[in-house]
Amino acid sequence: MTHPVSYPPGEALLALHRRRGPMVGAGLGRHGYVYLFGAEANKFVFANSDAFNWWEAFQVLVPVDGPTALIVSDGADHRRRRGLVQPAFHQRHLANYLQVMATNADAVIDSWRPGQTVDIFAQLRAAIRRSAIESLFGETMAGHADFLGEQLQPLMDLTHRLPQVLRAEQLLRSPAWRRAMAARSRVDELIYAEIARARTHPSVDDNVLATLVDGRTDGGEALRDYEIRDQVVSLIAAGYETTSAAMGWAVYALLSNPGAWETAAAEVHDVTDGHAPDAADLKNLTYLNGVVHETLRLYPPAVISARKVTRELAFAGRRIRAGRTLVFSPYVTHRLPELWADPLRFEPRRWDPASPRYRRPAPYEFLPFGGGTHRCIGSAFATAELTVMLARLLARTRLYLPEQRIRAGGYAALQPRHGLMVQVTELR
Repeated sequence: MTHPVSYPPGEALLALHRRRGPMVGAGLGRHGYVYLFGAEANKFVFANSDAFNWWEAFQVLVPVDGPTALIVSDGADHRRRRGLVQPAFHQRHLANYLQVMATNADAVIDSWRPGQTVDIFAQLRAAIRRSAIESLFGETMAGHADFLGEQLQPLMDLTHRLPQVLRAEQLLRSPAWRRAMAARSRVDELIYAEIARARTHPSVDDNVLATLVDGRTDGGEALRDYEIRDQVVSLIAAGYETTSAAMGWAVYALLSNPGAWETAAAEVHDVTDGHAPDAADLKNLTYLNGVVHETLRLYPPAVISARKVTRELAFAGRRIRAGRTLVFSPYVTHRLPELWADPLRFEPRRWDPASPRYRRPAPYEFLPFGGGTHRCIGSAFATAELTVMLARLLARTRLYLPEQRIRAGGYAALQPRHGLMVQVTELR
């Protein structure tokens, strides 16, 4: 089997861990950084969630998601907003989204012809964006999927900047910053119009939008319009940026590891007999579920995650000062040989409980969706979407991976930086 594409910043962190151990300090005084590596470090971070601040650590996401989005919220505000959004991701609703996911995958496949070479990352990214919007916010909003993708892109590009670079761009009002803010205004105009429509002329498929507009906390408190805007935009952005990145890597892994595509395709045929998978089918796609989990292990959407330390802590016998930025890395954890046998090997069967290679990881050993109180609210949605769309590809196509240079990039979403070209050799 081929080794996966590596990510240079992630590899640098792995090397730092090998040289310096589970805790590495950088910078001076209260405003420096502390890097924590490994499973015990992750467990420590999740166990001390009350000692960290998300708002300051995730400022790079505010230009896109807004200042009240779940991912930048802390404490009571986070609990209140999460409580209103959470019901949309309950298992009973998830089953209703599966057909939408399959239909959007089929629409992409229907546009292909045998012999054609396509950028499958870009095309599935658009399908995942529409699927997420349609599932969560209904067909009306899904009609704007391409517009939202176009307008959100300059904002997404800002999230790949280092925080100090982003601050400089904001202060200097660089061309990239001005383009992003103009795009944000166009996005906001659309979202606020949809919020107003959902109040006055609600639709049966408004789904999460209706929940946000009509929802009340236990204390009877409603979300303000700007809070609804931030939740809508952050759910759309997160709903396709990270999932589409994982989809690109899953296709790459299936095509670059001998026998993987054939094994997964045979299983999909046996379980679904060519139809779109339903909720019962998903449970029986053991190898394909392993493909999804193994992709998320080797290519976790977030290479690093950060917290701002609000009170003094100690880890591994060493002091962590308040005011420092704490950084930990799913990428490093997922490639540690003490946790994963042959960690660079793409091995879907390590996730099969019937396999002798199976070992169920602890929550702090496998964290593609983060962990603790801020664990990604859409993790089950994203996993289902990856599985359903891959199942349609495997059932309906045969693809070939031509020679190309594949470069990994991005901190907020580790993705094939210049796309992923595949040749369509067969369509069914």
